[in-house]
Amino acid sequence: MSKSDVDKLKLVQELEMEMMNDMYNRLVSVCHGKCINTKYTEGDVAKGEAVCLDRCVAKFLETHDRVGKKLTALTVQDEEMLKRMQT
Repeated sequence: MSKSDVDKLKLVQELEMEMMNDMYNRLVSVCHGKCINTKYTEGDVAKGEAVCLDRCVAKFLETHDRVGKKLTALTVQDEEMLKRMQT
């Protein structure tokens, strides 16, 4: 593996970590704001809150998966186009 390949791999890994961190932070912020009452009256998560959190997290993860697949497909297309242009 060449140095440029290693650099590209590191960049991809860093971007993936940033994307996951961003997704997690937004997930926590949005789902907490939507599902958890800010006036904490109970020490435990209520059943309604838990159901709301489950649905909210599922939507976030599904969306993240779809976006990831689309970005991967676009990246593959870009790489193929670059290879064709180089030959």
